Amino acid sequence: MKTNPAECLYCTKNKTQQDLMIKICDLSVSELFLFKEQSYHGRTLVAYKGHVDGLFELSDEDRNAFMADVAKTAAAMDKAFHPDKINFGAYSDTLSHIHFHIVPKYQGAFGWGGVFEMNPKQKYLSDAEYTQVIDAIKAAL
Repeated sequence: MKTNPAECLYCTKNKTQQDLMIKICDLSVSELFLFKEQSYHGRTLVAYKGHVDGLFELSDEDRNAFMADVAKTAAAMDKAFHPDKINFGAYSDTLSHIHFHIVPKYQGAFGWGGVFEMNPKQKYLSDAEYTQVIDAIKAAL
């Protein structure tokens, strides 16, 4: 299913996007966001800057740059939070704009040993706590 860029939350930067995530920074060909729902401490999302439905639609150069952004983000999360595992998800059933969920997992914590839940709606932070997480990611980038 292809999404119209005029209706895409990553392209329009609409209220839905603002309700779900906080922009951390721009990367080489993508934008890095912190998910507001933090059941998985440090969970982020890397979204390609242009409206592309699938990874296979990118040129080799852009795909490599996008995946380098994903890897750079995961390395920063590992450095900042020391998770036991980092999971990656690229789901686009209802929103076709290439993006990767980067989900740190911790033994004994929420969701360990299973597939991560997209939005468990269990843990939200204060503004100061969001700032701490974002600052830790930025420092590790």
